[in-house]
Amino acid sequence: MTTPDETPPAAAGRNAAIDLLRGLSILLVVVHHVALRIPLRDGALQTFLPRSVLGALSYNGYEAVFLFFVVSGFLIAGNALERWGSLAAIDLRVFYARRAARILPCLVLLMLVLSALHVAGVPYFTIERDGQSLGRAVLAVLGLHLNWYEGVTGYLPGNWDVLWSLSIEEVFYLGFPLLCLATRRETTLLALLALLMLSLPIARAALVGNEIWQEKAYLPGMAAIASGVVSAILVRRWRGVPRMLRSILCVLGCVGIAANLLFGSMLWPVLGNGLMLVLTLGAAVLLFALHGEHAAAPRGTGWLASMGRLSYEIYLTHMFVVFAAVALYRHFEGNPWFGFLWYAPVVLLCWLLGAALAHAWSIPCDRALRRRWLADMQHAPMPSAPAAPVISR
Repeated sequence: MTTPDETPPAAAGRNAAIDLLRGLSILLVVVHHVALRIPLRDGALQTFLPRSVLGALSYNGYEAVFLFFVVSGFLIAGNALERWGSLAAIDLRVFYARRAARILPCLVLLMLVLSALHVAGVPYFTIERDGQSLGRAVLAVLGLHLNWYEGVTGYLPGNWDVLWSLSIEEVFYLGFPLLCLATRRETTLLALLALLMLSLPIARAALVGNEIWQEKAYLPGMAAIASGVVSAILVRRWRGVPRMLRSILCVLGCVGIAANLLFGSMLWPVLGNGLMLVLTLGAAVLLFALHGEHAAAPRGTGWLASMGRLSYEIYLTHMFVVFAAVALYRHFEGNPWFGFLWYAPVVLLCWLLGAALAHAWSIPCDRALRRRWLADMQHAPMPSAPAAPVISR
């Protein structure tokens, strides 16, 4: 999943490399959800591409969500450091208001649309599993425990199911600023986050017996977010890293990500659950190396960077396009040999729907809510309290 961050809206403030990483992640998510229904392995591509490559293209949606987690932690922690100068100086009300303004408009609109589709009995959008109900699903989404709800009751329809990652991320961000204020010292905060970061394979290994919960439990996802936060803090500490070292770290980060996405099936017998840690650490190292690089996206990759900028909107809405395409494919009895031809139109339509939602709804709502809430906070001072000290290093 992709979840929302706080990347500066001005083009000059964007990091094209990070947008490309997010674009790759959302592309993998979309392709994965199409491939589950129109498999690439059954088509003409198998005549000149190895099945291992087709598998890597088709079945890395879950890993892509963990890439999003790392990027989210990096961007939100980095922006907090830029805004307040210290994580110990976070203004809770402003932090939570900014998160709510970015998340709630699209999420509430999606809940209304999905609820209407369920009541209308639309295929692919109707909650039918025993022990599940519309009201309970809405409560799970808004209560940030849809991942747990699915772990107990089973998978929800696809457009509901993708919201599991939002539950993990926003629970993390409810507690993150409180942890920053409680620890005060940056070294203490780094130690706690590093422990959480390194716990990923242990947490996944401990969650045996329930496949859904093993994939969607809070702790592994939070460990991935912590990797991004640690990277952002280290960027703040170690400014002026030599270009040669940046290049080496960039290569190492790419190797870590590629090892998981391209060779995961071969490495799993050796690394097991540690393979996910290779992915998240690789992403964190890559983000560290890419920080401050604001060059334009390489020629021919602008579309992918654009998908990265719209990743939240695309993530929330892409299943509408996927299910529509699958319905048409089945209605016309599509030939699996030419199934790969459906992928490019689906990706394009996902981008168009995400862009329309962003420009017509989420961006205007985000700006309006921030103006309203942040202005109210400026005119309603907090009760007097000792000033938070700058985090010592």
